[in-house]
Amino acid sequence: MSKVLKEFREFAVKGNVVDLAIGVIIGAAFGQIVTSIVTDLFMPMVGAVFGGLDFSNYFVGLSANVTANSLAAAREQGAVFAYGHFLTVVINFLIIAWILFMVVKGINRLRRNAASEPPPPAPPTKEEVLLTEIRDILARKP
Repeated sequence: MSKVLKEFREFAVKGNVVDLAIGVIIGAAFGQIVTSIVTDLFMPMVGAVFGGLDFSNYFVGLSANVTANSLAAAREQGAVFAYGHFLTVVINFLIIAWILFMVVKGINRLRRNAASEPPPPAPPTKEEVLLTEIRDILARKP
């Protein structure tokens, strides 16, 4: 049992696992930011442009018991097909996908620029340095 715990500890503290965990946490926080941008900033502007539409409350009741005008109240009354919420989630996804595309595009551009730069010339080998010194000494002799 001790060997298994030791192996698990080695696995858990490897750089890749820790980096992945940090990435997931940052991704979750980034998702909340994008959700807020879409819900609190983007969708109200879209609603204002299209005459006060609020996509988050677009739904179709799937039973005769659903008579409410808001999605939250309708969900309490029964099953609903909440296509407005789905549209909001799709817009969230598109924004996140676009941002990630732009990030990857920028990283690829940086990699291409770094790859296109010629590598610095290699320093002379010990033999070349020694031969250069011998040449210089011979050139100084009359």
